[in-house]
Order: sequence, then C-alpha cells, then structure tokens
Amino acid sequence: MKLWNKGTNCTDKVEAFTVGNDRDLDMSLAQYDVQGSKAHIKMLASVGLLTEDELGTLTTALDEIAEDIKTGHFTLEDDVEDIHSQIELLLTRRLGDVGKKIHAGRSRNDQVLVDIKLFLRDELLKVRDEVLQLFGTLQRLSEEHKDVLLPGYTHAQIAMPSSFGMWFGGYAESLVNDMYMLSAAYRVTNRNPLGSAAGYGNSFPLDREMTTQLLGFASPDYNSIAAQMSRGKTEKCVADALGCIALTLNKFAADCCQYMCPNFGFIHFPDSLTTGSSIMPHKKNPDVWEMVRGKTNRILSVGNEIALLCSNMPHGYHRDYQLMKDILFPALELMHSCLDMVNYMLEHIEVNRNILSSKLYEYLFTVEEVNRRTLNGTPFREAYRDVGIEVNEGHFHYNGKDLSTLTADELQHTHIGSIGNLCNDRIATLMCEAAEW
Repeated sequence: MKLWNKGTNCTDKVEAFTVGNDRDLDMSLAQYDVQGSKAHIKMLASVGLLTEDELGTLTTALDEIAEDIKTGHFTLEDDVEDIHSQIELLLTRRLGDVGKKIHAGRSRNDQVLVDIKLFLRDELLKVRDEVLQLFGTLQRLSEEHKDVLLPGYTHAQIAMPSSFGMWFGGYAESLVNDMYMLSAAYRVTNRNPLGSAAGYGNSFPLDREMTTQLLGFASPDYNSIAAQMSRGKTEKCVADALGCIALTLNKFAADCCQYMCPNFGFIHFPDSLTTGSSIMPHKKNPDVWEMVRGKTNRILSVGNEIALLCSNMPHGYHRDYQLMKDILFPALELMHSCLDMVNYMLEHIEVNRNILSSKLYEYLFTVEEVNRRTLNGTPFREAYRDVGIEVNEGHFHYNGKDLSTLTADELQHTHIGSIGNLCNDRIATLMCEAAEW
C-alpha cells in the first residue's frame, strides 16, 4: 500500500533503491505516528471534519494499535511502504471508510516531520538523563580524589601539577556546556509542524494551536514553508549537540587510554574490564576506551554528513531527506551506549595515589617554585631565570618538599577553578540550571 498510489506502480528495482533501509528505521517512529494521528483527528473533529462518533471509533482503534506497538505485536507488512501507510491500512481494514478520513488536512511530509520531532524530543530527554548521571559520577569522583595530585601535560610534555579532582571535575563541567547544546537542540525540535502539509498549508480550517497543545510542543512552526525547512535543520541541531558530548567523551577516552599505559600508570581498572593479547600474556588493553574513542569519532561525523546531505536543495521536500534517518538514528544508539559504558567504567576506576614518587616528575613544580620566590619578593623574570638555571644544572628541588607525600591542599592554590578551589558546588548549580527544559 502506498499513500501516493494513483493506479500505477514503480518497478521493484526502483522501489528497492528508493526505500532502502527506511522500513526498518520507521519502526522507531510507530508510537509517535499514533500519537500524532490521535492529536490530528481530535483537531479534525473540533473543526467539523469528523463526527464525534468517528473520532471515538478512530481513537479506540489507534489506542489498540498503540498497545500492539508497545507489546511488540505490530509489524510492517511486506507490501506496505512505510509506517504511516501501515497504520492507515490497519484503520481502514478495521473501520472501513472511516479509516480513510484520518489523512485529511495533512501530507506525509508534515506527518513524517511531526513523528521525527516527537521521536527526537524523547531521545534528547533520554540523553539529558544519561549526561546527568555521568555528570554526577564525575563530580563524586572529583570530590573523592580532590587532594590526589596528578601531573599535568602540555605538548605531551610534563608541565604543572594538576589533581584527579581537577581532571574529573573538568570533564564534569565540560558536560555543562554540552547540556547547553542539548537544550538548544531541544528548543529547535520542540515546535509543531503538523498542519503545514506539503509545505504550503491547505484550505481546511485546521486548528494548529490545538495540535500544538495536544502534542506538548512549545509552539507551532508557524510559516508552512519554515515548518518544512525544519527538516534537516532539526536533525543537524541534534547531531551537533550529540557531537559536543561526543567530543567530551572522546577526549576523556583518549586520556584513559594514555593514563592506563604502564608508562604512565595513573589509573587502573579491574581485569574484567580490559582485554588481553593473543600472544602477549602481560597485556591489559583499554579496548572499551578505544571503542568509545572510535564510536564518538563516528558521532562527530554525523553533523557534517547531515549538512552535506541537506545543502544545495531549494526549499520544499526532496527524497534525499529520507536518508537522514539512516545517519542520525544509529548515532543516537551509539550515543546512548557510549554514555552508559563510560559511566559503567568510571564506577570501577582506581587512581594511583603515588604517582609523584617517580623521579620523572621532579620538574613538575618549577612554576610553583618560581611563584613561591616571586611571592617572597623576587621579580618574576629573575625567579624564572634562576629556576631555569637550576634545572639546566641538575640541582633543582621544589622548596625541599618530599614530592611522594605532597597533596593538593599543600600547594595552596586558592583562586576559582584551581586545584585547591574546584567549585564543584557552583558547577552543579550550573548543570541544574542547564538541564531545566
């Protein structure tokens, strides 16, 4: 069954090429197609295009279909083109001509649009909850390990003292910025295209404000052309938001791969969370973190792929848009799995509390020493030169300290965002505000 059929059919080869994987992906939209259709028929009844009896009959039938979807008894039949056709076919089989009235006042264009927006809205809320869970884990770890020093690196060279509290907390705060992007994507998504039809509205006296309220959207996409142009723009915004989270996870995964290496030995995970080598019995490979790194790189590519797909087309619907489900839907699944796995791994992370006992880090505190001398009255440039000479001559020591027992609080870093003043409580407040949508 094809909603556009007027008595002729395309060849099997053309149909296979144009439909592709869309039927399988459409199953993700089934519950949302029912949701959109229920709002649509309620509006049709309010403007006189359906009787109250017809509305009741259709609503009951749609509820039955929704239950079949929920329990896994709903299928897309082999000769049915898409989810919209399947639901209308089921209604027509059960109710006769009344089932055919459900499509009045809408096109498949705005029907697909509203399904996708409802789907993406729920997906964004799921991602929000997963990000909040990971944020909480990172903040907890930051507080637990705030006094444990960690070498900081720039240009892959030993630089200045950091701490595990700062490391975990830094990634937690990065998720706040990612949450801002998620919120923006949600705002773009949370507008109602239903009633824009094929992009030019229609002559039925539709009540688009009513369907907006029924579906819980913040507002309609008012202009019908703008509503249709939101196809692609919505997906791009969602992809960019996912990309921001992916970038945070990607960098954290790269850190973990490096920090797990015995040459660093900063962190450790139980053997059950690592893999081995087929010939090297000593190996404990960071396969999970490598897969997170690889999968987030794939997510990062999605925004660009959607941008390339949607460019160079005049306004109005084009079949190219169908391919966006192929691009974005798998990326959402990758995002869910990566967030879940990163949180799972962090629940089992162990940190090395004795990193600084190694002589590798004897120059980690050169800046500390320069600053100490400057605070005691030596001009900064003179203190910098003197410490540099001591390093070059091989007799630099940081203020006579035993580095193996040094803790973050002993360094007396007090400014906002330093290792002695992580501001985790303020960051938590920012996240609460960012996640209110």
